[in-house]
Amino acid sequence: MEGSANDLFWPRRAACTTADPGLFFPGPDQSAVPALALCAQCGVRVRCLQYALALDEAYGIWGGMTASGRRRLQRRGA
Repeated sequence: MEGSANDLFWPRRAACTTADPGLFFPGPDQSAVPALALCAQCGVRVRCLQYALALDEAYGIWGGMTASGRRRLQRRGA
């Protein structure tokens, strides 16, 4: 369940709450696939992506998207 845009407790329901934070900030020689796979099964993925877009989060995997993916999404005006 995604919840409303005003839901302040969505991070508590995220699939990544017990994951290593480094997973979501892969280095240049590391794959984003493990983080993206975890996001794919997350019940608050859309809310997480909305949060990252609203804050113009420049780094890391948020809501199942890489930073470059979020930039492309914003350029398209989504």
